[in-house]
Amino acid sequence: MRTALVTGGMGGLGTPTCIKMAGLGYKVLTTHRPANPNVQRWLQAMKDQGYDFKAYSCDVSDYDSCKSCVERISKEVGTVSVLVNNAGVSRDMTLRKMTKDDWDFVLHTDLDSVFNMTKQVLDGMLDQNWGRIINISSVTAQKGAFGQTSYAAAKAGIHGFTKSLAQEVAKKGITVNTISPGYIDTQMVKAIPQDVLESKILVQIPVDRLGQPEEVAGLVAYLASEEAAFVTGANISINGGHHMF
Repeated sequence: MRTALVTGGMGGLGTPTCIKMAGLGYKVLTTHRPANPNVQRWLQAMKDQGYDFKAYSCDVSDYDSCKSCVERISKEVGTVSVLVNNAGVSRDMTLRKMTKDDWDFVLHTDLDSVFNMTKQVLDGMLDQNWGRIINISSVTAQKGAFGQTSYAAAKAGIHGFTKSLAQEVAKKGITVNTISPGYIDTQMVKAIPQDVLESKILVQIPVDRLGQPEEVAGLVAYLASEEAAFVTGANISINGGHHMF
């Protein structure tokens, strides 16, 4: 049984992704923030639904924390065959108001984390001549957004990483791809005032609705499959037509 590791797997996109990967027969692991008080509650909720997930404490923005996390996974579970770099944060504000700490927090969590985690699992994938690395970016990386210079920069950097690594490992049976979701029906988007959502956001989406987390999870599942072996270095948009290029 192959193993899939989903960073930030307890979030709005992460949980459906974990469930989808389990449905494909993977042993599913996720990371969580150190001292997260909701870990056991989430694991029990998943177990009640029939999913035996394992969760590992990891600060994805910290290289040493990622190294220790994957070393533990290697000893307890084995080689990670699929890595979904899903963990991410935002601190939305104009550049004029943004501090260096605000910038660093987003870049370390959203971009450095992709290096930090991928670096730890890559050797195992190379040794087995098979692997899938799936990086979650954003439509914001493609079109920009007011007040999101740090988030857009981090998410755009992810795809540059994807394209370069894809070329390095293609001959070893490893694919590396980016998924760029638009506005998805998660807690982050639900926090947007309803009037703003209806007047500013939904009117820009041709399908006239938010995306569902399960739709993104389905795309992750495809890229993790054998059928997607010829897809690498791609950035696949899933945004309801919000941004076409």
